[in-house]
Amino acid sequence: QVQVVESGGGLVQPGGSLNLSCVVSGSMLNFYAMGWYRQIPGKERELVAKIDRSDYTYYADFVKGRFTISKDNRLNTMYLQMNNLKPEDTAVYYCNVIDYYLIDYWGLGSQVTVSS
Repeated sequence: QVQVVESGGGLVQPGGSLNLSCVVSGSMLNFYAMGWYRQIPGKERELVAKIDRSDYTYYADFVKGRFTISKDNRLNTMYLQMNNLKPEDTAVYYCNVIDYYLIDYWGLGSQVTVSS
């Protein structure tokens, strides 16, 4: 069973930064793609950014220029560097990985709150 664990969330003021981490059990090379999603209460979960095995990245328009997704295969870890955070970025952020059988694995989420 693949384990996915997020960390790095918290409370930050508008304009501040946070760096989320996602540690995955097993080799990163076993996964087709990885990504970060977020969910605001009462709304559907939405894609924030994703990265594939070739390090091709995709960003949702609402985070372009502010967030950066990356991964370190040696540490089996994916990151989401979030800069210039806005109150509307407040959400629970989830790590997602997809294996080559196209099975999704999710973490339990990490709360990010942007407030003064």
